Amino acid sequence: MIVTGPKSVKWNVREPVEESREAAGLKRRIYMEDQKKIYGFIGTGNMGGALARAVRRTQDGGQILLANRSTEKACALAEELGAWTVDNCTLAQRAYYIFLGVKPQMMEAVLSEIAPVLAERRDRFLLVSMAAGLTLERIQEMAGGSYPLIRIMPNTPVSVGEGMVLYTCSPDAEEDIRDFLDGCKAAGRFSRLPEQMMDAASAVAGCGPAFADLFLEALADGGVACGLPRDRAQEYAAQMLAGAARLVLESGEHPGRLKDAVCSPGGTTIQGVRKLEEGGFRGNVMNAVIAAYEKTLELK
Repeated sequence: MIVTGPKSVKWNVREPVEESREAAGLKRRIYMEDQKKIYGFIGTGNMGGALARAVRRTQDGGQILLANRSTEKACALAEELGAWTVDNCTLAQRAYYIFLGVKPQMMEAVLSEIAPVLAERRDRFLLVSMAAGLTLERIQEMAGGSYPLIRIMPNTPVSVGEGMVLYTCSPDAEEDIRDFLDGCKAAGRFSRLPEQMMDAASAVAGCGPAFADLFLEALADGGVACGLPRDRAQEYAAQMLAGAARLVLESGEHPGRLKDAVCSPGGTTIQGVRKLEEGGFRGNVMNAVIAAYEKTLELK
């Protein structure tokens, strides 16, 4: 089992080898971290990497283990966070929170690999699934045991602390929820839901950033068409969307009322709204959410 630290110093923990003072120091450090809860991420792609960055804002890098099919990607993130890279089985053996950041179609293979390790553990640990469409029951079935499990659906803005993270959990994970939320609080907002609502909510919050980015890009394109430099048009569109979203959250007003407040009678904004409505804007957005939801159901 090869463990790599943030300075890319390696050692084999099973075979006695003569190690440098630096390697020995790093080795002592990771063992000392056993006294704290270790956050392990299997899969360091867009979502896994974003959550690892969020956890790093509140936890020491030595408490974070990273494993990825592409070791180069895991090593790059470890260097950034001051974390450790390990293989899947080592992570499953050492981490308290085991984040499963792989695609739904890859989940069974990953869990079958680490299942023997999980079965041998006598200490407490939690599985944290990020896979769309896979229920708590299905994840536990794949893992080979009714282990404590938290199912989350984050979105990409967690990387800047503005995420919307939906979660549900198995009954035996209840005692860890407060600590889990505290450790991940830098990711953004968290909302607990009954599991049967997770798929619908993820079609809005999980897929929504792609829809919002598409709208943002179109706004910037329109600005460019009207003569704005690209960088200015993108900045204005992005800040406008961020501000409009915050206004909804902080005011509690219905977005329809806030829209009406901008649309002066006979003014410019209502003409833009008219064009959006002519193009079926609302219906198309609703259909995008429904299509994403239906695709999620197909993954079950």
